[in-house]
Amino acid sequence: MENKKKGLLRRFMPYYKKYGWIMVADLFCAALTTVCELVLPMIVREITGAATENTAALTLELILRCGLLYIALRIVDTAANYYMTTVGHIMGTKIENDMRGDLFSHLQKLSFSYYDNTKVGTLMSRITNDLFDVTEFAHHCPEEFFIAGIKIICAFIILCTMNVTLTLIIFSVIPVMVAVLIYFRLKMKANFADSRKQIGELNSQIEDSLLGIRVVKSFANEHVEQKKFDKGNKEFLRLKSARYYIMGGFTSATRLFDGIMYIVVVMVGGVFLLNGDISAADYVAYLMFVTTLLTSIRRIVEFAEQFQLGMSGIERFAEIMDTEPEIQDTAGAKKLENVRGNVEFCDVSFHYESEKHEVLHGLNLSVKAGESIALVGPSGGGKTTLCSLIPRFYEASAGKILIDGTDIKGVTLASLRENIGVVAQDVYLFSGSVRENIAYGKQNATAEEIERAARLAGAHEFISALPDGYDTYVGERGVKLSGGQKQRISIARVFLKDPPILILDEATSALDNESERLVQRSLETLAKGRTTFTVAHRLTTIKNADRILVLTENGIEESGTHKELLAKGGLYSELYKLYTVV
Repeated sequence: MENKKKGLLRRFMPYYKKYGWIMVADLFCAALTTVCELVLPMIVREITGAATENTAALTLELILRCGLLYIALRIVDTAANYYMTTVGHIMGTKIENDMRGDLFSHLQKLSFSYYDNTKVGTLMSRITNDLFDVTEFAHHCPEEFFIAGIKIICAFIILCTMNVTLTLIIFSVIPVMVAVLIYFRLKMKANFADSRKQIGELNSQIEDSLLGIRVVKSFANEHVEQKKFDKGNKEFLRLKSARYYIMGGFTSATRLFDGIMYIVVVMVGGVFLLNGDISAADYVAYLMFVTTLLTSIRRIVEFAEQFQLGMSGIERFAEIMDTEPEIQDTAGAKKLENVRGNVEFCDVSFHYESEKHEVLHGLNLSVKAGESIALVGPSGGGKTTLCSLIPRFYEASAGKILIDGTDIKGVTLASLRENIGVVAQDVYLFSGSVRENIAYGKQNATAEEIERAARLAGAHEFISALPDGYDTYVGERGVKLSGGQKQRISIARVFLKDPPILILDEATSALDNESERLVQRSLETLAKGRTTFTVAHRLTTIKNADRILVLTENGIEESGTHKELLAKGGLYSELYKLYTVV
């Protein structure tokens, strides 16, 4: 457990590197504020000693000198505290910002398979909520321990100069106190971890319900979603209630030890005072130093919750950062350039992590540049999987895929995917304007290029009719547009990208007949001169393909043109008859 914690702290420490001088200044300011607290008991001791041991020494000059010294220290303390509260906290925020940037960047690298098995709501919680606590942790962790360390060590040294025996008695209570606090701290850590997990699950459930609100309402299932939410919310309440029970024990134990330390000083110190082993001035100083010690311990106790939250956030941050991208550039990967569009599958096999059954086995396929390939067949035959292997959304389990004779594993992912355009059934439009969504295909596109792409996609007419034209806000996931409109914007996006290889994955299957007709016309325009892979359930849309492949769990069972496959009277012919009857 301790090794794991040390490992997490080692992972976290490099984030301080950029802000080293800020941290040094912050700790210096922390030391200044500590000096002010330690000097006050000494000033009181000085005045008390003069009043009880040598009345003549207690002069107005002494009182003024001590007062001015303390005021000067308080001014320094105020300035130091201001620095710690502002610049110190901003440093913590910057570290949080750096970590969030690294986390988001790493998430961008992770493969589809990771997102297949991870809830987006959970990831959102880790990017936001978990890292909020890191700000306080990054600032206060070194600061609080540094201050407490100075106070305890300096107090011990100063008190030993007064009375070693009483000092040892007081400090003998501290290890017992620390042991009790560690017990509660471990219980808190377990609770924080469970709470973090539960809030991630709750966020995911809320996101799922709200994104699917139209489905919820169409089935009048609001009560079902409310029931699921209540279940998760009650579990979170249970965990948080348990946390406060632990915290109650934690703070109560602290208060008990406060009382023990005070009564030890009062009673044992009183006996020493009675026997002449300690002066009245030292006795008062002891009481004030014990207050300072207890204040330090209380601050550490109060910080313990923030410490656990911060450590929990760092741990969950590390979990994601330690997840290696399954698909990444190989050593020495080269940029894929001047792509003509020849694609070849050589003994390619593939199976998903969660399944032992191979979706594709020993598949061989050669596609010439500019050739139009249609993939049909029953569900589960591997049509979408085959297309997903070309841009390396998933990695082939065996075999290799070549583009213009170059193994795609030997080229950079960015250059590979820059040369491949994808139009899928499930269109995703980002929250923003129509213009911004089309320009996603080419970030530096001019207004003329965007309009030209929209015209080629058959989208310019309806875009111009929108309230603000190309600057119309499309809503979250393009909710303000129809399915056909969203699909044509996605096609315009690919037109703007202008890739030599095109993948159309059931791009019209979710559209009505009129929208399908318009989108199909746009797709035919887009496919001209490009190597095209089309996955289709509506077989009438792929009649003009250069080659149709019937893909089943046994591999490519049939291959040919529409007319050739109908004349053959095989599986394709049966599928086509079923489709036309429907």
